[in-house]
Amino acid sequence: QVQLVESGGGLVQAGGSLRLSCAASGRTYNRYTMGWFRQAPGKEREIVASISWIGGTTYYADSVKGRFTISRDNAKNTLYLQMNNLRPEDTAVYYCAASRLAAPSSSEYDYWGQGTQVTVSS
Repeated sequence: QVQLVESGGGLVQAGGSLRLSCAASGRTYNRYTMGWFRQAPGKEREIVASISWIGGTTYYADSVKGRFTISRDNAKNTLYLQMNNLRPEDTAVYYCAASRLAAPSSSEYDYWGQGTQVTVSS
């Protein structure tokens, strides 16, 4: 199995920036997709962004386009989410996930981290 550990969350003011990291360990795959999800209080979990491990194809939710950037460091098995111009609506627990599929839906991720809290104050 693959273990995923998120880090980099915290408290920031609106308009600020934050970078989340997701370190993968254990069994890894030659090709897999990684994604960031979030769940805000009283709301359902939603996908924020995803990136293919080979090829670099990315996807962004409309709510974060132009503000967030997903990237990876293959050599270090680490995923990143750069978040700029943060808004109070971005407040949520952010989760890292991995899938063996090239283009998975939100229900097709095989491994999940435990989450990191991001709080944006107004």
